[in-house]
Amino acid sequence: MKKCNANRLQQLIELFSGYGKTANNGVTRLSLSAEDLAARKKFQELCEELDMKVTYDDMGNIYATLPGKENLPPIVIGSHLDSVIKGGRFDGVLGVLTALEAVYTIKEDNIELDYPITIVNFTNEEGARFEPSLMSSGVLSGKFDKTKMLASTDTNGISFAQALSESGFEGPETNRLQEASAFIELHIEQGPVLERKNLDIGIVEGVLGMVCYEISVYGESNHAGTTPINMRRDPMFAAANLIADIQKQLQRLDSDIVYTIGRINAYPNIHTVIPSEVTFTLEARHKDPKVIAEVTRIVNGLPENPNFCSVESKRLWDRDTVDFDAEVVDAVEYACNELGYRGHRMYSGAGHDAQFIASFIPTAMIFVPSVNGYSHREDELTSYEDCAKGADVLLNAILKLCREKVNS
Repeated sequence: MKKCNANRLQQLIELFSGYGKTANNGVTRLSLSAEDLAARKKFQELCEELDMKVTYDDMGNIYATLPGKENLPPIVIGSHLDSVIKGGRFDGVLGVLTALEAVYTIKEDNIELDYPITIVNFTNEEGARFEPSLMSSGVLSGKFDKTKMLASTDTNGISFAQALSESGFEGPETNRLQEASAFIELHIEQGPVLERKNLDIGIVEGVLGMVCYEISVYGESNHAGTTPINMRRDPMFAAANLIADIQKQLQRLDSDIVYTIGRINAYPNIHTVIPSEVTFTLEARHKDPKVIAEVTRIVNGLPENPNFCSVESKRLWDRDTVDFDAEVVDAVEYACNELGYRGHRMYSGAGHDAQFIASFIPTAMIFVPSVNGYSHREDELTSYEDCAKGADVLLNAILKLCREKVNS
């Protein structure tokens, strides 16, 4: 089994953490910002030094390809360079840098592969500057309409189309990722499971399905000091009771379900006024569509007149569970086992470009542990040792896939 150069990978991580570095050792590297453009240029420079051919497509996605011995669809690896505001040094970028390190090792060890290897940097994965997240992979997979994406604007009124045009990274649609033998995205877990279980590698089998509702409770606004409790139609207490009841019902469904009341708004939101309306969101995630269907049943079964208030629910959005390709997942597991690393098959609760790319390319993901499960914050951390283990698994999964596909 081949090993990557852990010291070189650490240097790469430290180099790229300087693009958009924040005071508390995080990064703010919004898509197509000056910081992101600087990181992109350095990434392109490093790829070209490795004799990789670099191209861009019409969404600004960057592709760096190491030729193979045969004219075959490439094995694609990578992730994204952009971050959230005051995010961490590992989210997204680690997938690009471990891919780069894998190519360094292939070149350094004179490993000849029949398949080309392409590193991809997806544009605007986070959606922190231009909504929505997973923008470019969504366009590639036909999930999002390109015209609508180009019209998306940031807080300064700059459109994605304008930022892309001015970036120097806009290419033709014909350069889009359309066909590949496999896609593997390495990412930090962004959760606590691997660390809590003292595991090295997450072998990701797919991305959880989810559903998100907005639930509104309507009552009657009045003076907080003069209206007796038994004469009120108070939507705040009705909402509190509903939330408690929803939690009890969801807890009975399945131990693996995760659910969140993420946003609560009260109107008019004044401490001396009984609110007239309370609105909250309910998001639930699980791999089994039958469990998600039960969440819908629970929401549809909420009482219509709690505390003399009325209730309305609106389904904001949902997604089906995405199951990754068995052959590519098995290649990741094989590499993990052969390297002697402690692996764990799991599903991702968070969304990733891989979930969209999986709709037209055989796909899998590799997770490495997140210290304390932290992500999307400046103190996000994955040890350099764990980063190197992830790079090792990525490299050897590539080699495994190349051998199997050539022999098949």
